[in-house]
Amino acid sequence: MGIDRSGYSQAVKAKIVYAGSNNTSYEQAEADLINLAELKVGDKQIRRVCKEIGDERRAERDAEVAAYQAMPLAERKAVPAGVTAPKLAVVGVDGGRLQIIDRSAKTSDAVIEETAPADKPPAAEDGEEREDNGRHWREDKIGLLMTMSSEVSAVDPCPEIPETFVNPLRILKLARELKKRVPAKEEAAKAPPDLEAEQQAYTENATKWEPPEVLEKRLVATRRPWESFGPMVAAAAWLWGFFGAERRAFLGDGADNNWTLWRNHFSSFVPILDFIHALSYVFAAATTGRPFAEGWKIYVRWITWVWQGRVADVLVELEARQSELGLPTEDEPAGSPRRIVAQALGYLRNNSERMKYAEYRQQGLPITTSYVESAVKQFNYRVKGTEKFWDEEGAEEMLQLRADYLSHNQPLAEFWKRRESRESGQNRYRKAA
Repeated sequence: MGIDRSGYSQAVKAKIVYAGSNNTSYEQAEADLINLAELKVGDKQIRRVCKEIGDERRAERDAEVAAYQAMPLAERKAVPAGVTAPKLAVVGVDGGRLQIIDRSAKTSDAVIEETAPADKPPAAEDGEEREDNGRHWREDKIGLLMTMSSEVSAVDPCPEIPETFVNPLRILKLARELKKRVPAKEEAAKAPPDLEAEQQAYTENATKWEPPEVLEKRLVATRRPWESFGPMVAAAAWLWGFFGAERRAFLGDGADNNWTLWRNHFSSFVPILDFIHALSYVFAAATTGRPFAEGWKIYVRWITWVWQGRVADVLVELEARQSELGLPTEDEPAGSPRRIVAQALGYLRNNSERMKYAEYRQQGLPITTSYVESAVKQFNYRVKGTEKFWDEEGAEEMLQLRADYLSHNQPLAEFWKRRESRESGQNRYRKAA
């Protein structure tokens, strides 16, 4: 019957794991199981079942990665037998945030249980809520693999920048959301009162660009270092036949880790810097130290050049602006015009070879990382919270389960079949170390 010593059938375990992985907490999962499935399973038991299944899925993933790394290089860059390579394969990577506690550490700095006053609640289990002082935030890594559909054009299908990127109200809001270099109150103070009229004028003459359509997506997630994360993403891409795709693209922001991963594992993919991150640097540099009306006109000129792939033209004017302001000193405040312009110059110089946006659109490739950023938010829904804590093992197991549920190919469906076929109803004892 495929029932293990827990007493739950595979079908019931599947419901437990689904509830525990797709709710904001194990407590909410307990409530959903009672109300929606008429299953009375305590939150602690839900946590244990999720930990068990998450650990099994993590072990399967690690075995696939080890097998991939053991292959000859030529085989790793080929298409697996029985797999049809997609026409357009896209890989994007980004990082999220969650709170980690080292339960094995003995220092008061690392373990809240040892420092909490007597009136504080006891130590929380993985993913449960508890107060904290903010010292435990760590990065999780998210990899998004997508097959997409688009047309290749003889010329740039959208040479004029779309209205959304030259809409003053939208860009001010975007700059605040990204929190890049310009304080929100400074932006608000510089904004002229007739922005509504300008927005209307841009909307009336709007240019639209249709990005490639997502056909299918699969996800990889881990708390392990970037050196381990790279092979995980590459193994998933190989299993899907990505290295044999007709067109291949790799998306990321300007973080060094993204492009080290690209060089080591996806160098045959077209590297593309996220357009929105480039925009944020251009906007900050154009408007800093100037009245908003003057800076906005410069921003529109610069971002239009960036859209058209003319980054060299922007660099010429940025260099002139830097000469006008002077170079920042070592103790220059982070928000000073000299510092902001210097940061923009460095960012655009370092990434100019990944900013050929007109060519990318002509090839039918995406130019923003909004897809992977959306995926990060879907992971954050379960694992991130100011009062939500995990240990390393629990975080890794939950990240794997979230990746499974968010992937369109639903790998857990086949996992449950495999697991049922090998269950004997007997305990599996580990050998003593």
